Amino acid sequence: MSGGPALPPDLAIREDVPLAPFTTLELGGRARLFLDATDGDSVWRAVRWADEMGVPLAVLGGGSNVVVADEGFDGLVIRVGIRGMAITTRDEHHAHLTSAAGEPFDALVSHAVAEGLGGLECMSGIPGLVGATPVQNVGAYGQEVAETIESVRVIDRATASTYTIPATGCGFAYRDSRFKREPGRFVVLAVVFRLPRHGGPCVRHEQVARALAAAERRDLATVREAVLSLRREKSMVLDPSDPNRRSVGSFFMNPLVTKDAAARVASRALELDLVRSEDEMPRFLGGPGMVKLSAAWLIEHAGVSRGLRQGNVGVSTRHVLALVHHGGGSAAELLALAAYVQRRVSDTFGVTLTPEPARIGHCV
Repeated sequence: MSGGPALPPDLAIREDVPLAPFTTLELGGRARLFLDATDGDSVWRAVRWADEMGVPLAVLGGGSNVVVADEGFDGLVIRVGIRGMAITTRDEHHAHLTSAAGEPFDALVSHAVAEGLGGLECMSGIPGLVGATPVQNVGAYGQEVAETIESVRVIDRATASTYTIPATGCGFAYRDSRFKREPGRFVVLAVVFRLPRHGGPCVRHEQVARALAAAERRDLATVREAVLSLRREKSMVLDPSDPNRRSVGSFFMNPLVTKDAAARVASRALELDLVRSEDEMPRFLGGPGMVKLSAAWLIEHAGVSRGLRQGNVGVSTRHVLALVHHGGGSAAELLALAAYVQRRVSDTFGVTLTPEPARIGHCV
């Protein structure tokens, strides 16, 4: 590494590595330094070396929820690939399923369903690795991982130590956590899930309920297949043949607003003749005094249509929440499209959409 500290000889750190191939968007520049870490000790030693040498550090998992800057990252990117999962304890009502951070999350969900363990089935098909799930508090179709996470094993860069954080210390909220609010401090090594045994599947979401209406049975496997089918219809399952495949899935989070703010949005929709009554605007309970609005509904009714294209990027032909890279584009193009969608929603409804994906490098 020209002009920088000597690379540690015991770690296979590479120089000048393109990051786009490690992301589902297939966008972004190069990492000055890059490490594929397949064991916890390598992650620990790489983190300590970077911190001691003052080298900027970024952590990459499955690359399914990240935007990499076109200029890349002028530091060390650690791609966490620690594998392994096992049921560590089991009692009459629950089992503890422990997974290393580098396990594909859908493989974990599939394993849980096969073992008759509930709590994850409605998150079937979500791409990415287990280590990212507590950071984003990943969720879908009425479930989120905060409901079943027992603890998270982390490297704490602030204290140069490794320890386990119980779920009560993770600060989980809608698509949020302590890990997300303290960016760069923690590196997730493993997650322990406490999953119910012998219980029925989760059928809270109306789309899942409709999909199961004609089903002969409602067990975990049936719900998993129904969710996978729903996600395929929206191009939300990784498929190399899908023209919408280069995306991060949902690019924006569903806005959480006060009840008064939700009422104002509904009134605005009525004023614009977008609904026949204010009750037609979808809204859901979002916690004490809060309401969750549908980002997809707001985007569509702000005049952004499926299949919209701006240069080499666009909106998915199957779901307005997914922004798609068609090939040959740039992160700057994608973020310009995201800003356009945000402006349309803000100008129409006075609601600010928050992007969901993390960013590596200086994205503008």
